[in-house]
Amino acid sequence: MTTSVSSQSDAPADTRPAPQDSYPPLQGGQRLLGTIALSAAVFMNVLDTSIANVSLPAISGELGVSTSQGTWVITSFAVANAISLPLTGWLTMRFGQVRLFIASVLLFIVASWLCGLAPNLESLIAFRVLQGLVAGPMIPLSQTLMLGSYPREKSGMALALWAMTTLVAPVAGPLMGGWISDNYSWPWIFYINIPVGLLSAWATWMIYHKRESPIRKLPIDTVGLVLLVVWIAALQIMLDKGKELDWFASGFIVTLAVIAVVGLVFFVIWELTDKHPVVDLRLFAGRNFTVGALTLSVAYAVFFGNVVLLPLWLQTQMGYTATDAGLVTAPVGLLAIVLTPVVGRMLAHTDPRVLVTMAFGVFAGVSFMRAGFTPQSDIMTLLEPTLIQGAGMAAFFVPLVSLTLAGQPAEKIASASGLSNFLRITAGAFGTSISTTMWEDRAAMHHAHLAEHIATDSPAAGQALSSMQAAGMSPEQAMASINNMINGQALTMSAVDIFYGSAIIFVVLTAMVWFARPGKRGQGAPADAGGAH
Repeated sequence: MTTSVSSQSDAPADTRPAPQDSYPPLQGGQRLLGTIALSAAVFMNVLDTSIANVSLPAISGELGVSTSQGTWVITSFAVANAISLPLTGWLTMRFGQVRLFIASVLLFIVASWLCGLAPNLESLIAFRVLQGLVAGPMIPLSQTLMLGSYPREKSGMALALWAMTTLVAPVAGPLMGGWISDNYSWPWIFYINIPVGLLSAWATWMIYHKRESPIRKLPIDTVGLVLLVVWIAALQIMLDKGKELDWFASGFIVTLAVIAVVGLVFFVIWELTDKHPVVDLRLFAGRNFTVGALTLSVAYAVFFGNVVLLPLWLQTQMGYTATDAGLVTAPVGLLAIVLTPVVGRMLAHTDPRVLVTMAFGVFAGVSFMRAGFTPQSDIMTLLEPTLIQGAGMAAFFVPLVSLTLAGQPAEKIASASGLSNFLRITAGAFGTSISTTMWEDRAAMHHAHLAEHIATDSPAAGQALSSMQAAGMSPEQAMASINNMINGQALTMSAVDIFYGSAIIFVVLTAMVWFARPGKRGQGAPADAGGAH
């Protein structure tokens, strides 16, 4: 079935969605309702990347698995989402952007419902994979439809509204996840998507169904897609299972590593030679794209790894409830919400490298502040770096995307944006796995070092043991109590190591971004970056 729209007859025959300016901008109440509907879908999507973070201990406890195994709930969604992103262009041309967007929202609702019903970790991970796969087209298409709803001169306002949604969701996610986990049960972090998604899908169809893009049948790179799924899945499972199976002492891990490396090599060769590659790797020939995309990916991996680690540490070692952990992590978006419109206006006359350098400077400072955390840190000490980090977030994402897309020809912008988002989301999943694995590894090292100083013939240790036994503990109970204290201190020291390492990485990234060339003033500004999706 082909949708024919006379005003779109001159649309270019490429894999990008049809230009939204083929239709007149929406007016009045329709534009307001369309903005709310699209924003609600984006809110629901982004919320699901953060709402599970503070609920991991509750999910892990109820399903009878370790917290490190529970992180699969986050990484499975992120990897599946990354795999589906490069397919957005082909799916849009095959089904139309409005139909694809609404289908994505409705399938997301079904997947969310299944997640809430999951009886064990394996089924929950499977449904999270489904949720991530169907979520892929939602965010890029929401930007396309949002831009088409506003006149060109108000495209900045459209993208500011869109960006505000993506910043509010990470603020609300930890709060909602913590409150739901403490007062109800974890399945409700998924069930809340159902009413939001239904209203969004209904309103989007009512407003946009007559603004459909033309449909064209295009070949899909099946071999490339299979290779993409194989090497990413193998690498992710290797990262998640490595600690549990003692890394390369396990034949299973070695097999996964071989599959990942061989799959990646064949994927690169195939994509560089195929006529219709699922991922256009030739984009890496451009300096700005390479520097921008890699910088964005590394920074996001470190940022997201810390976002997952902090609430885990607060709940497992500091005795915080899920709600309290959410209150500590949620304010990260407050300054970002206030400053993002300001950064958007600055991009028109400021070198984006300057803004990104400022953002990384803030991130490095925040990481150094967190490297001073102790088990005695009060809530204000924990909150200060979180609040300050919001200023870095405002100058982090949009300028880096603008720099990545600067200088790209119009026909390459969609591919560049898709590949950049793919790298970023995949890096976020890897950052989660690496940070949690390092946390456990370094905690074991610190535990061994601390235990060396707690020998029974040590005067201080002997006095502590004597005091505990005098209080009614058996010798075994006293030793277990001391071991628990050592373990808590070791995990805190390990978290501090990761925060300190994160600070160093951000300092290095401030230099890396300057290898990119600045575009012309206004080139790659937010309007262009948004349209790229």
